[in-house]
Amino acid sequence: MAQGRLTVVGTGYNVAGQVTPEALTCVQRAERLFYLVSDPATGAWLKSQNASAEPLHHCYREGEPGQAACERMVERILAAVRAGHEVCAAFYGHPAICVPPGLESLRRARQEGFPAQMLPAISFEDCLFADLGVDPGTHGRILCEATDFLLRPRRFDPTASLILLQVGAIGLVHFREDTTPNRAGFRLLARALRQQYPESHQVALYRASQLPILEPSIVWIPVSELPEAPLSTNSTLYVPPLPRRPLDQEMLTRLRQAMSEV
Repeated sequence: MAQGRLTVVGTGYNVAGQVTPEALTCVQRAERLFYLVSDPATGAWLKSQNASAEPLHHCYREGEPGQAACERMVERILAAVRAGHEVCAAFYGHPAICVPPGLESLRRARQEGFPAQMLPAISFEDCLFADLGVDPGTHGRILCEATDFLLRPRRFDPTASLILLQVGAIGLVHFREDTTPNRAGFRLLARALRQQYPESHQVALYRASQLPILEPSIVWIPVSELPEAPLSTNSTLYVPPLPRRPLDQEMLTRLRQAMSEV
């Protein structure tokens, strides 16, 4: 029997519009294709590219912790790899960012001695930078999952951009078909941010476009009005940096001296 192998890819967003040529080749040539995506159109497109395509959404159970669903997905993927198939697992966005089954499948496949790779993909953050016109290299950026940001308080630099993931799902650990955001958790986050930023500081609630015919959702709002802001379970919060700190004059002098010696 041929040795199985695994390739984990991302589909980005906007149906097929953000799939890289490298990922598309893997999707099309796979003997078994598994997928977990955020909209039915992307699932239909994947099935059109590979008749073996199987959704992983059915691994979820209402009221059950998400980790249990992740375990089912990983086992379904690895069962095909162990059976000797060339397997592709496709996940929305970037498969290494807030998609535990992607990384866990990769880790276990390698641990069991199977060839396995993950291909880079367009993430929600790539979309955010483009849609908001933000250069993360100018001020730097801090990226955290919102629940973890609250439970494990950071000493972070507010003169760098702050990006918080899943701000509408704070504290939600069990799967629900109901997509009502956790407004109470979001208010706790808003209170924490008021300790670091002026109440007039403008922040953006962001959602990437899921379909080519839709625009991204971008709502700018002052920190003081965050508790009642429009919210969904997949909202991302972008907090622009506060004004830059003064230059370190001693370091500037050293840098100039170093450059003069080049």
